[in-house]
Amino acid sequence: MRGMMGGFYKLSEWIMRLAVINVLWLLCGLPFWFVGVTFFLSSGAASDPETIQGTLVWTVIIMAVLAPFTFFPATSAMFSVARKWVTGDTDVPLFKTFFRNYKQNYKQAMLGGILYALLFAVLIIDYRVYLTNIANLQILAYLFIALLLLLVVSLHHFFSLLSHFHMTTMQLLKNALVLTIGRPIRSIVMTLGTVAVLFISSRFTFLIPFFFGSVIATFTFYNFNLIIAKMMAQAETLSGEPNDQPEEEQETKS
Repeated sequence: MRGMMGGFYKLSEWIMRLAVINVLWLLCGLPFWFVGVTFFLSSGAASDPETIQGTLVWTVIIMAVLAPFTFFPATSAMFSVARKWVTGDTDVPLFKTFFRNYKQNYKQAMLGGILYALLFAVLIIDYRVYLTNIANLQILAYLFIALLLLLVVSLHHFFSLLSHFHMTTMQLLKNALVLTIGRPIRSIVMTLGTVAVLFISSRFTFLIPFFFGSVIATFTFYNFNLIIAKMMAQAETLSGEPNDQPEEEQETKS
């Protein structure tokens, strides 16, 4: 199909793809999202600030426990589908690809999720301690905010690496941090894209069930793929001969 009708057809295809993967992502992470939505509804009905704060603390704890077993595997599967799209396989079977990668990457996603949850918990606790309990060192609380932001940005690279390369969990975490620090401009672009989707979704909440996560995953992996392509080109230039990837990144996932 060509012309305007062809354009509408392609647009409808992409809307369907993004919506299907987003719904699968939400369903596979349902316990995680259920706790968050429950807090949002209960905090709107509560009027006591202390009650809201106490509920928030327990909500964060429960979500941190659930995230490695629900949110992280579901997100890794969503990124695997986004990887197929970005690398040119746009007609990949959605359900089969999603659940196959969900199963294949579950263990690594879970282990990575546990480590990330622990790091987030430590940084949040340190932030609260320095902000409220140590009067002369409150300025250090902002250091932990910076580290939290760094950790959030590295999550983008973690899921992209998990969907693209065969690595150990520790290599994934190390390389996610290296890419975050070593490629700051592209990492900032990834984060700004996520913030933009969050902002739009907060204004048009009906988009959340259909496009929230899948758009972020596709945009993130697109930028990640640009980073990898540039690194490969630089490696070939320096070596003077074709060199696909660094030694620890030799094998990509099919």
